[in-house]
Amino acid sequence: MVPIRSSLPLHYSECKAKHTTTLSLTATYQARMPRGSLFATLLLLLLLSLLEAHSQASPCSMACSSKSLWSLLSNRAQSYSYTLNCRYHKIWKEKKMVIPVPQEVETEEMISDATALKKALKFFDADFFNESKVKEMAKGAEEFNVPAFRENRKLVASEDGGLHNPSVLVFNSSWGENINRAVDANDNFNYPSYEKVQRPSNEEDIAFMTITELGELIKTKQITSRELTDIILKRLKRYNPVLKAVVTLTEELAYQQAKKADDLLAEGHYLGPLHGIPYGLKDIIAVPHYRTTWGSTTFKDQVLDAEAWVYKKLKAAGAVLVAKLVSGSLAYDDIWFGGRTRNPWNVLEFSTGSSAGPAASTSAGLVPFAIGSETAGSLTYPAARCGITCLRPTFGTIGRTGVMSISESLDKLGPICRSTSDCAIIIDTVRGKDENDLSSRDVRLQDPFQVDISKLTVGYLESAEMEVVNVLSRKGVKMVPFNLNYTVGSVQSILNITMDVDMLAHFDRWQREGQDDQYEAQDQWPVELRRARLVPAVDYIQAQRARGKLIREVRDNFKEVDAFIGNATDWELVCLGNLVGIPVLVVPTGFKPVEDAPKGGTNRRTTETTGIYAPPDQDHIALALAMAYQSVTDHHKQRPPIDNVGPGDEVPFPSD
Repeated sequence: MVPIRSSLPLHYSECKAKHTTTLSLTATYQARMPRGSLFATLLLLLLLSLLEAHSQASPCSMACSSKSLWSLLSNRAQSYSYTLNCRYHKIWKEKKMVIPVPQEVETEEMISDATALKKALKFFDADFFNESKVKEMAKGAEEFNVPAFRENRKLVASEDGGLHNPSVLVFNSSWGENINRAVDANDNFNYPSYEKVQRPSNEEDIAFMTITELGELIKTKQITSRELTDIILKRLKRYNPVLKAVVTLTEELAYQQAKKADDLLAEGHYLGPLHGIPYGLKDIIAVPHYRTTWGSTTFKDQVLDAEAWVYKKLKAAGAVLVAKLVSGSLAYDDIWFGGRTRNPWNVLEFSTGSSAGPAASTSAGLVPFAIGSETAGSLTYPAARCGITCLRPTFGTIGRTGVMSISESLDKLGPICRSTSDCAIIIDTVRGKDENDLSSRDVRLQDPFQVDISKLTVGYLESAEMEVVNVLSRKGVKMVPFNLNYTVGSVQSILNITMDVDMLAHFDRWQREGQDDQYEAQDQWPVELRRARLVPAVDYIQAQRARGKLIREVRDNFKEVDAFIGNATDWELVCLGNLVGIPVLVVPTGFKPVEDAPKGGTNRRTTETTGIYAPPDQDHIALALAMAYQSVTDHHKQRPPIDNVGPGDEVPFPSD
């Protein structure tokens, strides 16, 4: 504000005593007004006009009053600007005419707080501040940071799980090369037809058929969706006591959806390969009227009034939901409030990974397919352990509305199936832009059933299963030795910092209210999220900058190859793949004997797998390569010995 200057002569010293009362009144009003208040300014202008109206004396009286009032007003406004900006933003340097602010007397509590902060700063790798700076930091944090933190938590952290108020910081995994821009995002794949498929005579054989084969049985009316749903529900009830893979059977809903599928077909309406096919959802995916427990004691009775985007897509395709399958507690591991999920190939061990229920159920023939999720290994690990085919797609391919969130830049949904062609059908059905998921997009995949693999150059790491390399080489793929080169040495810590801080933001209230004391595995999320509380914002951002460097370096590796083959569960590769957002196809490649096998022998086995990695938006390449491998091998067709572990072994029903 620029002061209005009086044109009258100013003789302030002569008039000071005469106008003491006026100045006192002005100061009183000025002191009571909020600093920088427009109302205070208007009031002072009013007082000026009153002085002019009532002053018949010398011009000096008006001039003195005017200058005094403007001086007070100017000082007051400048004092406010300096106090606010200098304390928190360090940008106001003008000290002219500032009313001195009395120095605060340090109390014993203030000194104690500063000492504690100085000691604590070493845990943030920031113990380089001197004592006076630490005191300044403590005061600023108390007066500015903490109130801001509390206000933001009130706005967005009153509900756990990350279902509301998503972050506007969006991760896009695309490398921007537009390799597939000629492909329409809405173009469906051309699925192979399985003519002359005959209905098997026993239910076990039916339960282990592929989606394409089951779809042909339904389409040709050799089996109804109701009959198939009956078979699947019976298997779920029979084997779940051993595997502990099911949280909730959605029996009533399943029969309603099966009836609708049968009625549509009777009317001549066929919705596609998923028409009438039963399936399961990981229990972090919301379905109205049924529990969505997130595998946690804290939320085991939670019913969300939400319909997940992926569930809507599958329902529209005619699929039949039969079960909400186990998620490890808050999507961490295979431990949940009902126990631990077991591996059908070796029921004496656990399935690992939070998509434990989908992997175990699909492997055991309890569902034809299931939808799981991954933030850091939750699809790849249980799929590998349970000997099942699984696609962790390019980040952003499948919408996540209605799904519990760990990290909005890492979470991915993906299909768990018994064959690669099944995975292709599922990803084709559920991909697309979810308007309520800011990270989702229309990934323009080419048709994997039409890819000419003889034109591909594929690298293989030392960890690759050589049988896969040899098979693909015989199929005409150019196979070359390959090293994944990058200079970022902190891949695993970048993932942990990103995942843990994001998770804590979604479960802040849960931790503050001490609900982590109920958590099923005290050495997992509770420990990690307490540590996450000590990650400074600046170092979280530095981790994302390092992540960007990693992405650029990994992108450069793919200039030489179209894909590469390597271990699917190597932790470094798991962290790298999730940070970059690249797809991987987990493929069963065989079996080996279990350790400590009983003397009489056993049918229990340890599964072996490999991973086929492709660049972002090139999932079709991984799918095409895996389909080529599975076209001449049968590892993916084997059935686990859940209740036929062998004459020298006992069928275990162990307690957790």
